[in-house]
Amino acid sequence: MLKWLREMREDIRFVREMDPAAHSSFEVWLTYSGLHAVWLYRIAHVLYVKKWFTLARSVSQFGKFLTNIEIHPGASIGRCLFIDHGSGVVIGETTVIGDYVTIYQGVTLGGTGKEKGKRHPTVGNHVLIATGAKVLGSLTIGDYAKIGAGSVVLRSVPCNSTVVGIPARVVVLDGRRVDELDQTNLPDPISEQTSLMQDRIQVLERRLAQLESQLSRVEK
Repeated sequence: MLKWLREMREDIRFVREMDPAAHSSFEVWLTYSGLHAVWLYRIAHVLYVKKWFTLARSVSQFGKFLTNIEIHPGASIGRCLFIDHGSGVVIGETTVIGDYVTIYQGVTLGGTGKEKGKRHPTVGNHVLIATGAKVLGSLTIGDYAKIGAGSVVLRSVPCNSTVVGIPARVVVLDGRRVDELDQTNLPDPISEQTSLMQDRIQVLERRLAQLESQLSRVEK
């Protein structure tokens, strides 16, 4: 019990360090749904480790109902996870999260549907994952990495880097820019695939015209 109280005080202290909108420890304790979700997760995780799976999931679902944040009780989470404006956050069963990580609303730490066993991300220490980012699969996010808003991460991310885009790519590594990012022309995989399909259709149309011409000559 004393350990949990110490962890709660540490959680509140970290939130106040990270969020300039936090005016007092009492305000954080009472009103921050991200903290409430983490505290309920810790109860559910203890039950999950004891193999009381149904009870663990029940506590987890209660936390989801209260906070709109879904943390699977099987996930492994370190010290001081700060979920800010946490609505819509999803953290999968085999996710591993290190210490002093910050996650914003709409983030998914999920699977791809193609893996078994360890199928969710491993997130290092002091990582920041911005609004709406999707980190999918059994990959690793290195310490002090930053994931840009709306990014879709499908590959491991090195330490001390910033990644953005769909799919996410490294734009800053060890404090140095490695890719000039044009904010108005981010990669559009749907547009690229559509363009490839149009090129293919044009090739097929030319072949069809040639076959029709050959068939017409044969009939004559």
